[in-house]
Amino acid sequence: MLSGWLRRTLWTVLAIAVLVGVVGSLGLWWLHRAMISSLPVIDGTIQLSGLSSPVTIRRDGHGVPHIEAATLDDLFVAQGFVTAQDRLFQMDGLRRNAAGELAEILGSSLVEHDKAMRVLQFRNVAQRVYSTLPEADRHGFEEYAIGVNQFIAQNQHRLPAEFRLLHYRPKPWTGMDSVLIGLNMVETLDAHWDVKLSRERVAYRLHDAKLEAQLYPVGSWRDQPPTAAVADMTQPHPAPTMDDEETDQTQTRVQPPGRPGEDVRALRRVLGLAACDGCMAGSNNWVIAGKHTASGKAMLANDMHLGLSVPNIWYMADLKAPGLHVAGVTLPGLPLVIAGYNEHVAWGFTALYADVQDLYVEHLDGKGNYSGAKGEWLPLAHAPETIHVLFAKDVHLDVQLTAHGPLLNPILKNETRPIALHWTLYDPALATIPLFQMNTAANWDQFSAALGAWCWPTQNVVYADDAGHIAYHAVGKVPWRPAGLVGVPIQDALHEWQGYIPFDEMPYSVDPPSGLLATANSRVTPNDTKFPLTLEWSDPYRAERVYMDLRGRDKLTREDMLAVQTDIYSSVDQELAHRFSYAIDHTAGADARLKQAADLLRSWDGRMATDSAAASILYRARQAFWPLILEPKLGSDADEYQWSEKYFAEEEIIMHGTGAGIAQPLGAASTWLPSGYKDWDALLTEAVRKGLEAGKAPADLSHWNYGSWHVIDLEHPIFGMLPMAKGWSGTGEQPLSGDSTTVKQVGRAFGPSQRLTVDWGAPDASTENLVLGESGDPVSPWFRDQWAAWYGGTTFPLPFSQAAVSAQTSHTLALVP
Repeated sequence: MLSGWLRRTLWTVLAIAVLVGVVGSLGLWWLHRAMISSLPVIDGTIQLSGLSSPVTIRRDGHGVPHIEAATLDDLFVAQGFVTAQDRLFQMDGLRRNAAGELAEILGSSLVEHDKAMRVLQFRNVAQRVYSTLPEADRHGFEEYAIGVNQFIAQNQHRLPAEFRLLHYRPKPWTGMDSVLIGLNMVETLDAHWDVKLSRERVAYRLHDAKLEAQLYPVGSWRDQPPTAAVADMTQPHPAPTMDDEETDQTQTRVQPPGRPGEDVRALRRVLGLAACDGCMAGSNNWVIAGKHTASGKAMLANDMHLGLSVPNIWYMADLKAPGLHVAGVTLPGLPLVIAGYNEHVAWGFTALYADVQDLYVEHLDGKGNYSGAKGEWLPLAHAPETIHVLFAKDVHLDVQLTAHGPLLNPILKNETRPIALHWTLYDPALATIPLFQMNTAANWDQFSAALGAWCWPTQNVVYADDAGHIAYHAVGKVPWRPAGLVGVPIQDALHEWQGYIPFDEMPYSVDPPSGLLATANSRVTPNDTKFPLTLEWSDPYRAERVYMDLRGRDKLTREDMLAVQTDIYSSVDQELAHRFSYAIDHTAGADARLKQAADLLRSWDGRMATDSAAASILYRARQAFWPLILEPKLGSDADEYQWSEKYFAEEEIIMHGTGAGIAQPLGAASTWLPSGYKDWDALLTEAVRKGLEAGKAPADLSHWNYGSWHVIDLEHPIFGMLPMAKGWSGTGEQPLSGDSTTVKQVGRAFGPSQRLTVDWGAPDASTENLVLGESGDPVSPWFRDQWAAWYGGTTFPLPFSQAAVSAQTSHTLALVP
């Protein structure tokens, strides 16, 4: 028999377990009821003040709202209302993210994030931009805010469950909040200042200009600029060179660089930058002339690669009012369509990677002054900031500013030099967001005129219209630097900006003879460009593969476009697999496991498929390679290295290293060989061995499926932290094909945020799909209804014409004055 104390202990444990179960069940029941109660009204009639006439909202089978209004003002009000129906908590989170106000609702763990956003001055920039917008644009933002606030006012007791769980109510929406939403995207796509800090440290430790150049290439022989003739990419081409005036990394260093490592890594985490190696925000887009399509009409494809979230970053909508009919993806919180098509033109974006930021090491006198560009002493400006923190005291921050911009030192704890960030975002002369002009353009002349007013972020825009024209243009205000681009903090007075590159001097192409234009963040200019744009293009592999997939083909269809968007073949991965297998073959003492790895690598088809063992081996070997060559030279600073063309640098170093029968065009590549290795083959063999070890590969490597560990896992920012809701508020871990060098560029929470194909031969058959769905509410049928298509590489049409919308309408809501 059990003793008395043991029996009492068991009963106590049982009682606690039952209590926990009951509390958990009650919590789950409450949360589920809260989610159900906050589902939007999608049928019937709702009265809205601020409308002049009734507005009709038709929802199709995927919950996409097709909004038809009698006036533009009514359309903006309705768009604000309907978007808030599905995404209010996300909208509030996005504006708080940009304004640095997350700690107010989530506590002290978000203070560092909020400090970073306050130092970067996003809230003050948003106020300035909003106050100086053209009157018509500002009016549209105000009407949108009316619609959002109408939803908030009418649903005070049935707000989304996140508000009730966190026990707060959203503040009224303002036009300035919409600008803040846009600034989130600017920060995601145009911020590269952290790379300049890291590069400075790496260069300081290397102290070797040739090795630095190999780590930080500027363009590649694989590049296919859309502004140049289509190249024969079956043959190697010489690597592009930078003109002497294009880049100047040599400066008189008055102080040694700081140690930004931990600061920069922490900032990347809190700001959501570079979530995984090679996961740089970017995208794919291309346009094809009718002579190459099955319909004889132009086609456009666009898939924008960003950090993936729950709910999606994008919200699909179809907007119709006199003078405007446009469909595509919107940013929740911002009126109009960002990327999509109207009745005549279609457009899509990829990040340009233009350099719109410089870091300046300022000179202070210790009395509140800094040295100006002409050597005169000027007073520091001050921007006081107060961060409210849930359950804690306010945090007060004094942001100091020079003529260049804010001093970043409050968020660079290990940096003793005063470093200011100069950014086009801070220029008070820049304040145009020409979305309305783009949404209403009817031809290339009108559309390109709108693009000329685009300020930020810098983008590659491709265009196709119903008249058969295709075009490309780089957009955004890019500083003109006569003294050259600088990839590290500037410590002299010679590298001041001299205005901006004229719009007509930005890269562009209209109706090229090839009938094909494509971009994927890699170099878009020829080598001899008059106005250099950046030192940091993206790796060339996606753009190269798009051209190889499409070049020389005719009768192309929408299905062909989707096949390219979901392509998981990597020529560089296959090339490196052969090089690693060669190394193992030529390394004495390679064991049976390594020889099996070599056999799998040499016979691999280069597809990063979830069932591929070779993909596992190759990916892990590449990860292991970098520490082997960087740590002997950089020590603890090895983690500092990051670069958008890191994988091209890796290809060149691996392929041109020292080895029997291996060419060495880099010349200095052999200096990467650390002591203790007989030759380059031995080093590469060690990379494979370490990769197997780090990845915990099984004894029989043929059973090491890539998808067993390379996964996608999207979790709700709030519900994902609750065990009782985690399982049904996200995707959980799912095997993921592709990598950072495939057209389908992916990571654990990164990848194509949408997929669009516009076919002017059949506009109603044009397709668009998100990652999850339109709704942010996990109990909504439209919360995750698009996931199967996104994950499985399929898609569906987005109805556009009146007939198509009517045929696919599943719910109708009337908004009336």
